[in-house]
Amino acid sequence: MTIKIAFIGFGGVGQALAELLYTRKEDLFRLYGLNTQVVAVSDVMKGSVYHPEGLDIPTLLQEVKQTGSVSSYPDQPGLVKGWDSMETIEQSNADMIVEVTFTDVETGQPAIDHCKRAFRNKKSVVTTNKGPVALAYHPLAELAKENDVYWGFEGTVMSGTPALRMPYTSLAGNEISEIKGILNGTTNFMLTEMEKGSTYQDALAKAQSLGYAEADPTSDVEGYDVRYKAAILANYVMGYPLPSNEITCKGITELTQADIKEASTSNKRWKLLARVKKEGDRVTASVQPELLDSDDPLASITGPTNAIVYDCDMAGEIMLTGAGAGLTETGYSLLIDIIDYHRTKAPLIVHEEDA
Repeated sequence: MTIKIAFIGFGGVGQALAELLYTRKEDLFRLYGLNTQVVAVSDVMKGSVYHPEGLDIPTLLQEVKQTGSVSSYPDQPGLVKGWDSMETIEQSNADMIVEVTFTDVETGQPAIDHCKRAFRNKKSVVTTNKGPVALAYHPLAELAKENDVYWGFEGTVMSGTPALRMPYTSLAGNEISEIKGILNGTTNFMLTEMEKGSTYQDALAKAQSLGYAEADPTSDVEGYDVRYKAAILANYVMGYPLPSNEITCKGITELTQADIKEASTSNKRWKLLARVKKEGDRVTASVQPELLDSDDPLASITGPTNAIVYDCDMAGEIMLTGAGAGLTETGYSLLIDIIDYHRTKAPLIVHEEDA
């Protein structure tokens, strides 16, 4: 059977996934029996296009590159243009909504409403938006369960590095008492540059020039990005309803070159760490700079790399490290979820043309 996909949002991450679905199409079918068809794209800036029998991915990508819009997709019988995101979710024949809109992480919108509308219309969702998982995990997970649909969000913590899937697969059966990690590549890159002698401002400027930091770096340097990721780990992995605003949060803005040098003379390193810990029947979390001994595995993580450590009762400490950002990596995180969806929910779906 063919999984019909609608993109809600079609920026760099969405385009990266579309490219992967096209270039890896034969391998995905050969290895997993996965066959996909993009039937719709709806983007608040790039317009929208829908065809129930599928859209040509190279043409979509070419139109975006040349015109900045999907609305210039060539007209053909059955093609519909102009639907907004909600119309696309409700009226398209998609089985799977790829939700990759620009979302306000403080409110989780519009991604939360997109997930709700999709679930209520019996459509599955994969997303890289942190807001819905950090702010509304339990009600959204319950809504997905009620409607027997799939919700995937692997890319919300460490992009294409499977930080969420690993504890549920490879570490199954363990009780995880603590999770700690370096979950923001921008700040880790900046701290590495400061260890090389750069000032805070020079390290930030370099991070911005390389595309690691936004023009407004507040979410990264103040630790807010990591706080939402810690909330996701608490809610999803630990199963505890911990609101993100209850997580202690401090960024790296007060660290100076003198602090970095002093740590080095003591054979230590500063790292911005997230910690999520079970304490009896509660779970607590914090985000703050911490001094680590140089022989701590997390101390060796440099540059924009991310790492996470699971403290397990049987397996001991297990560390996973990899890229925490990047268009291809984040697009791949969505592909991980689509493959998992195919293995679990998709065999139950039959389209008329497949019958």
